[in-house]
Amino acid sequence: MGWEFFSLETLQELARQYGYGAVFFGIALENAGIPIPGETITLLGGFLAGSGDLSYGGVLIAAIAGAVLGDSCGYWVGRWGGWPLLTRAAKLFNIPQEKLDQARHKFSQNGAAAVFLGRFVTLLRIFAGPMAGIVRMPYGKFLLYNIGGASVWATITVSLAYFLGRVVTIEQIIAWTTQFSWFALAAVVGMVGLYFVFHFLQKRFDQTIESAIGDRPQ
Repeated sequence: MGWEFFSLETLQELARQYGYGAVFFGIALENAGIPIPGETITLLGGFLAGSGDLSYGGVLIAAIAGAVLGDSCGYWVGRWGGWPLLTRAAKLFNIPQEKLDQARHKFSQNGAAAVFLGRFVTLLRIFAGPMAGIVRMPYGKFLLYNIGGASVWATITVSLAYFLGRVVTIEQIIAWTTQFSWFALAAVVGMVGLYFVFHFLQKRFDQTIESAIGDRPQ
């Protein structure tokens, strides 16, 4: 998909040299519809934050901002240029037409979910923005799901590299993310669900304790 021009060594050098700017522009360009390995650059940013070369908060903000801006740019490109422009761009980057058709089919099934969750799927991360513009999804609705999806994706991606980078190599993290990105999404959804269940049970427990104390004879 045109990614062969970017070796991991090249991406590591870019991340070290340009830091937050590399993360911001890397994921912004990918989300705008240009097939460069923005997710890998974001993982490298999180890895460098874990080693103390960058700050966790700075990498996270750069990733969220880049993802939101990139997807918004992709949206307007798709809205103004339509399907013919996206098809020509895919040919330019040697993306097979069947892959483009696959992305269009997935998007047509549920556009809102595709925008929110698309960053966890390589093709949708590249094409969700332009596809939303092509089908003329209302921009306000698109932006809401865009910001939500960017925040979830960036938090998982940066945190994954930040914490795991202390015990495994960046190459292994990238391999795991490539193979198990949907598993990571399912895991975080499960963790969030468990948090709310625990919070609810803790609140009920506290209320029970308070009620028991209040009913105790003085």
